[in-house]
Amino acid sequence: MSTTDSATAVTPAAPAAPPALAGLRSLIAGGVGGVCAVVTGHPFDLIKVRLQTAEKGVYTGAIDCVRKTVTREGLVRGMYAGVSAPLVGVTPMFAVSFWGYDMGKNIVRALSPGSSSSSAPLTTAQISAAGFFSAIPQTIITAPFERVKVLLQIQGQSTAPPKYKGGADVVRQLYLEGGVKSVFRGSLATLARDGPGSAAYFATYEICKKQFTVKGADPSLGAIMMAGGLAGVAMWILVFPVDTVKSKLQSGDGKLGLKGVVKEVYAKGGFKAFFPGIGPALCRSFPANAATFLGVEMAHKAMDRVF
Repeated sequence: MSTTDSATAVTPAAPAAPPALAGLRSLIAGGVGGVCAVVTGHPFDLIKVRLQTAEKGVYTGAIDCVRKTVTREGLVRGMYAGVSAPLVGVTPMFAVSFWGYDMGKNIVRALSPGSSSSSAPLTTAQISAAGFFSAIPQTIITAPFERVKVLLQIQGQSTAPPKYKGGADVVRQLYLEGGVKSVFRGSLATLARDGPGSAAYFATYEICKKQFTVKGADPSLGAIMMAGGLAGVAMWILVFPVDTVKSKLQSGDGKLGLKGVVKEVYAKGGFKAFFPGIGPALCRSFPANAATFLGVEMAHKAMDRVF
């Protein structure tokens, strides 16, 4: 999930930067943090998606999925299939997420009597509301990139020759098949996942960061990474069933809508069918979110020495 509060959470107190410069810093730090998250968490995400989208019986579990993936496609190529889309998309996605969360906090403060000051602390409910808002503009970028990523991740499951040569080829073929609508398939499901997910993420992060930090002191690197990791775990536990539906929608041929996919998933295995791959997702969420916050922190420290 996004780490849109990272800049304010992990950066030591410093003179306020001009708005334009602050935006540039957020873009750079968010991009670095996003790359760290992708490199750390992509293999786990790939296994999650393949377990979510495979026909029943193809894999006996996460370990079996890893074994078959490596056997068919090799270690690096197999476990990092589809990595180009999130790598290319992390910078604009995280930039919009930073902006969206800041806008969300401003809106919350404007609507809350006594909270108009930018330095006034927000309640957990207010943080959750701002986090939910951040997912609205972010979905415009996240949905098509995840559509591309999912299609690249699942094409290695069959013995047939790969349909797509890379991210750009996926976009080209999707556009030829169904126009812009095909490229953005699953956008509503993406927002349904990322809205509540971002709300839970930021609330958990702020609560944990406060608990792990000595009163009156700046959060330590360990506290930031621990809080970020736990926030990622909390987010995935909440939204995983929605993510399963999203993956099915984005990997399908478009014949089934959101309601149809939900019915199909439930018919195949009941409530349990909405949780395939949750193990890899939870294993991924902690190190990926910890790495994101580490990347953001190190980027801000480096920028503090330059501008």
